[in-house]
Amino acid sequence: MNSLLSGISAISIKDIIMIVIGCILIYLAVYKKFEPTLLLPMGFGVIMVNLPLSGAITQLFGDSKVVGVLDLLFSQGIATEIFPLLIFIGIGSMIDFEPLLQKPFTIFLGAAAQIGIFLTIIVALIFGFDLKEAASIGIIGAADGPTSIFVASQLAKNLLGPISVAAYSYMALVPIIQPFAIKLVTTKEERMIRMSYTQGKVSKRTKILFPIIVTIISGIIAPQSIPLIGFLMFGNLMRESGVVEGLSKSAQNELVNICTILLGLAISSTMKGDDFLKASTLLIMCMGLVAFILDTIGGVLFVKLINVFRKEKINPMIGAAGISAFPMSARVVQKLATKEDPQNFILMYSVSANVSGQIASVIAGGLILGLLS
Repeated sequence: MNSLLSGISAISIKDIIMIVIGCILIYLAVYKKFEPTLLLPMGFGVIMVNLPLSGAITQLFGDSKVVGVLDLLFSQGIATEIFPLLIFIGIGSMIDFEPLLQKPFTIFLGAAAQIGIFLTIIVALIFGFDLKEAASIGIIGAADGPTSIFVASQLAKNLLGPISVAAYSYMALVPIIQPFAIKLVTTKEERMIRMSYTQGKVSKRTKILFPIIVTIISGIIAPQSIPLIGFLMFGNLMRESGVVEGLSKSAQNELVNICTILLGLAISSTMKGDDFLKASTLLIMCMGLVAFILDTIGGVLFVKLINVFRKEKINPMIGAAGISAFPMSARVVQKLATKEDPQNFILMYSVSANVSGQIASVIAGGLILGLLS
């Protein structure tokens, strides 16, 4: 009876609030389908972490220290960066870079759509975060959950919980946020611009050489990006080589699914009420949204700048697909184009920009780590 009463008496209002937040994350995953593969384990983990005297996290019982399994997952999987990197192998196995190889100029759209990261770093510094924390917040704008977690785990472990929630939440909200941001800086006439598309032929040799060359060039430019870009491109090399089809499919399915489950549970260990329920958490969520919107707008404005010098205009909306949320952002752009003109098909250009954004966000993360770590 004393044990039961000690658990009840130890619960605080912060614990109750965090348990409610855990239930909300589960609700968003189950009923709203917002990144369920991560938010479902994260939400349940938040409940386990915030139960009084929980054995899921490290606790002191008298003179004895009992290490919780969620803290163990964090120290072995996130602090070592293993989980995000293994997920990158799976992501690389899923991505087909052929649209980018057919339209190489879209690589610049992916680069332009990262501008929100660096603008948000400045905003975060103004609000009192130190440089490493500001950089970790800014990377949310890339709409790349694994990259955000990888960067935050090295530069600002104390902010890993809110940064992870923000990154994956905004990835799930791409269909809501991006149309709003695109319409802010485009006219109906610009959104109706049609683009002719000629199907090109990309050889298997080119597809195999591409991940190798990208890894070498990225490693020279930003050495700190080698783990990120290397694992991503290794996954793609498995896909394109055609000789390890079983490994490629396992990376796309079993590896990604298992690592995502463990990643969500591990992140929840950082979401104890005393650490998470701060004004800074709300500020991080807001600045993450700002970064995401600025990335979208930056990509669109870059295309509009290019159009000043082009006779054959580019639909500026494809610049918005330069973020890393693949393939959701490309689909959103095509949906907007079809809404304005049912006969307007810019999906392949959008996909090209979208896969470019995947590479650009990883390189941006590597550059930030190289400058600050």
